[in-house]
Parts: sequence; structure tokens; C-alpha cells
Amino acid sequence: MTTSVNISQNAERSSPAGLQTERRIAWLTLVFGSAASAGTAFAGSRLWAAGLLIGAVLAWLNFRWLRRGLDALVAASAAHAGAEKPRVPLGAYFGALFRYGLIALSVYAIFRILQVPLASMVVGMCALAAAAIAASVYELFQSK
Repeated sequence: MTTSVNISQNAERSSPAGLQTERRIAWLTLVFGSAASAGTAFAGSRLWAAGLLIGAVLAWLNFRWLRRGLDALVAASAAHAGAEKPRVPLGAYFGALFRYGLIALSVYAIFRILQVPLASMVVGMCALAAAAIAASVYELFQSK
């Protein structure tokens, strides 16, 4: 049975440039979310600032969980490479559904209990997209 440590080690050996890009996207997500939150707090809207930061953290968690799930799928497909009908582990499907369900439940609870605006959390989650774009542009300029 393959552990998550083995999966991560295999991913590191297979594509160090890809791993660096993944790490860059992860920390840029938090940087962009924190910067947007700090700017919004400075402008005077603390609830929106909290929502931006919460959204960025949730996007970061989603990205991390997505990476773990994809690493598990790659390991499973490598294990079933010679099989005529490869099987995807049931846990992979559960992990994907659980990830989105947990994020949706967290957003709902924060919205209902803390009264943080829903739109601010959604905009905060866009920090992941901004980080992916920034990392892609960086990679384009690094390759030249």
C-alpha cells in the first residue's frame, strides 16, 4: 500500500519544476489573500477583510487537498498500469466530494454565525486563480 509520504516523494522526483510551481501557487494564494485582506481592513471594512482572508485560506486548503487527491490517483494508476480494467479507489471519489462539501459547509457556517459577507469569501477564493496566473506568467518569463 502506498502512503502519502511515498506519493509526495514520487511526485518530487518526477517533476521538480512542477513541484516548485505548485509551491509557488500555494504561497502566492496566501500572499494575495492576505494583501487584499490587509488593504480592505485598512480601508475600514473589517468584515469584508475577514471574508477575503477566510476565502483565501479555504482556496489554499482546497488546492492542497486537490494535490493530495491527484497524487493518490497517479499512484493508483501506476499500480494498475498492466491491468485491463484499472480501478479508481473509492476513497478518491469520496475525497473529492468531501473536499467540496467541507468547503461549502465552512462557508455557510461562517456566513450564518459570524455574519461575514458571502461575496467577500467568494472573492477571497479567487486568490487561488490570481496565484495560478501569476505563477504561470512567472514560468513563461523564466523559460526564456
